[in-house]
Amino acid sequence: MKIPFRTSVAFAVLSVSALAQPAPKILVVAMDKLYDTHYKTEEQNAKLKVDQAKAEEELQKLNASGTVLVDQYKELVEQAKNPAITNEARGKAEAAAQAKGEEIQKKQNEVGSFRENTARFFQQRIKTFRDLMLEEIGKVATEIAKKKGATLLIDKAGPSMFGVSNILYFDPAYDITDEVMKEVNKDRPAPAAGAVPTTAPATPPPASKAPSITVPGAPAKK
Repeated sequence: MKIPFRTSVAFAVLSVSALAQPAPKILVVAMDKLYDTHYKTEEQNAKLKVDQAKAEEELQKLNASGTVLVDQYKELVEQAKNPAITNEARGKAEAAAQAKGEEIQKKQNEVGSFRENTARFFQQRIKTFRDLMLEEIGKVATEIAKKKGATLLIDKAGPSMFGVSNILYFDPAYDITDEVMKEVNKDRPAPAAGAVPTTAPATPPPASKAPSITVPGAPAKK
C-alpha cells in the first residue's frame, strides 16, 4: 500500500523531532532531610518547645484549681453526712455540695476544651509552617536541578502506596540534597553563645504522651 506523501512527511518530521529531544536527566533530592536540617525549622522547633511548655503549665494550673474544687466538694459531702448537725445545716451542705459538683463539671469541660484546642492549634501551626517551608525548599531544589539540566527531579523520601521508598536505587552522583542544603542554609544566623540547636522535626507530641488533665473524683462527663 502506498503511503500518501503528506503522511510520510509528517512521520519524518516526528522522527526528527524525537531524535532532537535531549536525553532525560533525572536528579533526586531528600526533602525530609532538607526540611529537618533547615535553620528555620530549628528555630521553629525551639519556639514550639517553649510554647508547648507554657501550654502544659497552664493545663497544670487548671488541673490544680480543679483539685481544690474536688477537696471542697468532699468536705461538703462529709459535712452532710455528719449526724451531729441539724437537718437545716445538712440541707445546706448537700445543696452546696451539689453546686460544687456542677462547678467541678464546668472545670472538667474547661480543661478538656483547653487541651483539645491547644493540640489543634499546635497541629495547625506545624502544618502551616511545614507547607510553607517545603514550598520554599522545593523552589530552591528546582532551580538547582534546572541549572544542572535536569528534566526530572524526584523526592527520594516519598513513600509509595506500600509505605516504602519510591526509589529502590539511584546513583549518589545524581543526588543534589547536599547542594540544596547548602543553598537553603546560606543565610543561617550565627548561633547565640551557649545555644543548643534543635534538629528534630517540628511535630506535635504523641497523643499517648500528652498530659492527661482531669479533675480527680469529679462526676463523670456525660
